[in-house]
Amino acid sequence: MAEREERTFIMVKPDGVQRSLVGDIMERFEQRGYKLVGLKMMTAPKELLEMYYHELRERPFFPKLMAYMGSGPVVAMGMDIVAQGRAMLGATDPLKSAPGTIRGDFCQATGRNVCHGSDSKASAAREIALWFRDNELSHYTNDHHTKWVYE
Repeated sequence: MAEREERTFIMVKPDGVQRSLVGDIMERFEQRGYKLVGLKMMTAPKELLEMYYHELRERPFFPKLMAYMGSGPVVAMGMDIVAQGRAMLGATDPLKSAPGTIRGDFCQATGRNVCHGSDSKASAAREIALWFRDNELSHYTNDHHTKWVYE
């Protein structure tokens, strides 16, 4: 029985860190059965944020986004996860997020929606490569996953 190899990038944004939601967010993914393979807390340098948000650089909200994302620490996570991850986060607009989702339970405004999750496998690969070096990601077998979560 092989573990799933799909990975995604989850980031608790500065508002989530400031509101002490990191543990709650990590717990939801781990309780669901997803394996944490990388974790780091850092205040993102401007250069990293510019690469990360490059597709938004022409948008009018870009300067405000950059200031917000650089305003304090974020927690970056690499997760062994299936497509369900985005559904667990809820809609980008928290007011459209269902109760029980992370944003539905913890947020009220799009500009303070506490976390990010990759929207595709390609985005996940790009985002993980920006935020983690290869030696910062763990490769291990977790019997919890192989025996008790997946069929």
